[in-house]
Amino acid sequence: MQDKMFTAFNEQTRGFFEPMRKLNSLMLNNMEKMTQYQLESMKRYSQLGTERLRDASEIKDAEDIREFGTRQAEIMSELSNQMLEDARAMTELSMQFKSEMEQLFGEAAEKAAAQAEEATKATTTPAKASSQASKKSS
Repeated sequence: MQDKMFTAFNEQTRGFFEPMRKLNSLMLNNMEKMTQYQLESMKRYSQLGTERLRDASEIKDAEDIREFGTRQAEIMSELSNQMLEDARAMTELSMQFKSEMEQLFGEAAEKAAAQAEEATKATTTPAKASSQASKKSS
């Protein structure tokens, strides 16, 4: 008897914490993906800045300045495109996270509705049985 109660309690506890565990896991995975992407972006931008400083430090004459200026315009265009790509990627990660959250909450709502329905059935069945028993004894 005590083993059955303990097993039932464990099942209820597991059922209660499962949605929270899934939510925490989803949030952690999303945070990890976004952090990794941001770190990679920071590395790209840092390398680009370091390269530009190195190129600037190697200017020796007017021709080097002209080439540096031309290359600087190209780099700014590349940087602008990279920033747009990064923004798109972050948006995609956010949309994927939103979709996964909606799915998780949908599943939790379905499960809660099913459990509520089961609980309602369980409470109305004994009430009907006692109602019918009292009618028979009358």
